[in-house]
Amino acid sequence: MLDLKSRRVAVALTAALIAAGAKVARGRYPAPCEALARPIQVHSAPPQPLYETREIHDPNGTGKFYLGREIARVMGPDGIAWLDRPERVDEEHPAVVIDALELRGGEVVADLGAGSGYFTFRIAPKVGNTGKVLAVEIQDEMLETIRRRAAALKVVNVEEVKGSETDPKLPVHGVDIVLMVDVYHELAYPYEVMTKACQALKPTGRVVFVEYRKEDPRVPIKEVHKMSVEQLEKEMRVVGLVRVRTLETLPSQHIVIFGKRECNLFRSRK
Repeated sequence: MLDLKSRRVAVALTAALIAAGAKVARGRYPAPCEALARPIQVHSAPPQPLYETREIHDPNGTGKFYLGREIARVMGPDGIAWLDRPERVDEEHPAVVIDALELRGGEVVADLGAGSGYFTFRIAPKVGNTGKVLAVEIQDEMLETIRRRAAALKVVNVEEVKGSETDPKLPVHGVDIVLMVDVYHELAYPYEVMTKACQALKPTGRVVFVEYRKEDPRVPIKEVHKMSVEQLEKEMRVVGLVRVRTLETLPSQHIVIFGKRECNLFRSRK
């Protein structure tokens, strides 16, 4: 008797599940979000040791490797002229990057690896007086350049932050967006920096990478200064970040957006 009852319950449950699936297919119930429809991503354990050094490596790299990727050499203050070159507007379309951030005003944006402030001062008017841009740099010369420009432009919502190689010194749960434009591939300690960046995000915050496409051999940039989407996903997984969206709207770079959970509340206004 009990066995017969168990079979009846099982049949009823199966029928209910089939009916529910049919309703979703007919649009009567909302389908699960795209991220949840993908296989569940389990955070990977960081490799031990985190980094390895190889004697044979790319001459433009440091010889230090993380998860199979060689870390590139850092651009110093002598690169400011290249960062601020007039052709950059046509080559990299910074306005498209700013649009991808979908700023509404009032956000706290960390420009991590701000350099000379090329993006910092484009973001500042978008977040407005109620928002703030944290211009994070480890090089004093770059911070001084940002400080001078803020004074000259009378910009009051830009704050210079002196980070370190392992810590961007961001407020915990205090940042809406961490933007990294052609920076991540140069971090000497990517695991430590991105762990701190993840901790800095608000619950619905996101990390936005802009990196030259490694997948495209036609992009005229040195190989160690490129990143693939696959490698970014691999490296973000170990710090608890998952890819939300990839935009291929720039001539030579990806815009890759990560969040702290799979159904991040990133929404397009279009």
